[in-house]
Amino acid sequence: MKQKMCVSAIILAAGKGKRMKEEGVNKVTQLLRGVPLISYTVGLLQKMKVSPIFVVIGHAKESVKNALKDTDVIFVEQEEQLGTGHAVKCAMKKIQKTTTDTIILYGDDSYLYTKEVLNKIINRHMIEESMLTFLTIKVSSPGGLGRVIRNNKGEVSGIIEEKDATDEQRKINEINPNCYIFRAGFLNKYITKIRKSPITGEYYLPALIKIARENNEKILAVDGGFLPWKGINTKEDLDEAKRLYMNSKIKYQKSKTS
Repeated sequence: MKQKMCVSAIILAAGKGKRMKEEGVNKVTQLLRGVPLISYTVGLLQKMKVSPIFVVIGHAKESVKNALKDTDVIFVEQEEQLGTGHAVKCAMKKIQKTTTDTIILYGDDSYLYTKEVLNKIINRHMIEESMLTFLTIKVSSPGGLGRVIRNNKGEVSGIIEEKDATDEQRKINEINPNCYIFRAGFLNKYITKIRKSPITGEYYLPALIKIARENNEKILAVDGGFLPWKGINTKEDLDEAKRLYMNSKIKYQKSKTS
């Protein structure tokens, strides 16, 4: 008999976001139609009854706390910003032993996710008994994003951050939009196995995909299909996010009435 899922969530919101060029404000608190970006993610997880929700904070932490002051989340401080893998490691110290699986999202790029998208990876993760399940999408301009690396059998062998990628790998347009679900036992076993990037000195969460492959753990990449998505690094990105948000709402309304 399969164990009943008890799902928690970790939202990463500690990064500096230097290109936003705003002092004392974390980029996850930038407003999209009057609402902080991270509030969309928290609201979605709450609607799905995911609990508890941990928010990892660091840079401009008070701005994040203020944005979420009326929500039921647990803040975890990442005192040194040593990358997304390190941020998750910090949060895991707070996760209860009863948790079976953990959703991990980034606070600046998950504002357009829907219940359908998250349920898709949760259900596939559960049915196929995967240790690590994540979304992939294809974009026309993958610059600055982690690329999905596949072997000659078409299997995902890892994700390479652009800063660490070769010129050939940078031509890949299949990317990881930072939407994961992990078995708790897998995270506990392998989170300390992530190696520091020799380029940036950071510990990247996507490195767990390669680690899983090397240790013959079951991983699953789920095609996101049509998924409007935009990571926020600049003011121009925020303007694009507003356009994507409106387009996604229009398409949703049309699908409801057709």
